[in-house]
Amino acid sequence: MPRSCTVAVGCYVLPLGVLFAYTCPVSPASATKATVLIIEDEAQIRRLLRLCLERDGYQVVEAATGDEGIGEAVRCRPEAVLLDLGLPDMDGLSVLKRLREWTQAPILVVSVRGHEDDKITALDNGANDYITKPFSTGELLARLRVSRRTAQAPAVNTSFSSGPLKVDLATRTVKVKGRQVRLTAQEYALLVLFVQHAGKVLTHGFLLRQIWGSDAQENIGHLRVYMKYLRQKIELNPADPELLITEPGVGYRLTVRD
Repeated sequence: MPRSCTVAVGCYVLPLGVLFAYTCPVSPASATKATVLIIEDEAQIRRLLRLCLERDGYQVVEAATGDEGIGEAVRCRPEAVLLDLGLPDMDGLSVLKRLREWTQAPILVVSVRGHEDDKITALDNGANDYITKPFSTGELLARLRVSRRTAQAPAVNTSFSSGPLKVDLATRTVKVKGRQVRLTAQEYALLVLFVQHAGKVLTHGFLLRQIWGSDAQENIGHLRVYMKYLRQKIELNPADPELLITEPGVGYRLTVRD
């Protein structure tokens, strides 16, 4: 068979050498049967990745949509995620942000989008690496090994409770004394930051940068308005808060209570 032969995979044309690269030698480091979640809408790409990963000793879980991928991540707690950006139900960046709310497992974006801005945006939003389609499976496996070596251990706790407050980061639900509370996107993003740093003082500048960007870090009045809204929804007595405590002149702290 000529070396230059290619095969179509969905809307991509891949060299046969790439398609069959899963026959490459198995990495000794992969014998632990780590689970990798593939979030990709192209069935043929998923099949290629599954063959490659299983040949290298990984367990594989597949998802064809963003919503399904988030659910599988909650269910199987993968050691790594391969994420496409062009999903049918939501943009892959939204999936990336959702996963980063509660897990530090390595996430490698595998996308046809090859523009520098796409790569920077994905990396800034928590991706560990970015691989452009069509790709060499040997390179993908190498990057996966590097990401797993350098990443923190995956988070195992997706729920948080303090007094009457309960937050489930995986399902994005917030309850106070058993009653579900509806938050706006920015209120929820603020609460997630406090949950991720529970017990620690978060400065005004840190909160503003994380939620509204570096240009907003001097707008403390804007932050105070949102803190007021958030307290009204999660505190039993917003006028005398017991969860979100003000540290005068510095910032705020989410207390951890039984």
